[in-house]
Amino acid sequence: MTATKPPEDPLVTQARLRRDRRALWLREGDMSVGRRLAQIGVLGWIFVLPTLAGLFLGRWLDRVFGSGVFWSAPLLILGICLGFWTAWRWMNMR
Repeated sequence: MTATKPPEDPLVTQARLRRDRRALWLREGDMSVGRRLAQIGVLGWIFVLPTLAGLFLGRWLDRVFGSGVFWSAPLLILGICLGFWTAWRWMNMR
């Protein structure tokens, strides 16, 4: 019979993650101001590009089909949602 390993306690997982992050900080130190500003800029573009892409694609489809804002509004909302999702993932990867 094979023994299944019980799932690890979330508290232990978070404590290990904190320990690893602290070790990285002790090894590398704080980020420079320039690097922090670059991260803020990248985060802005990660949000803005999908939003603009959804808006431009929606406007183009509305022009092609003559449908008012039938495509613009939903694709704008979709772009905003995609931008928030990618920004959230990017922030939590760091």
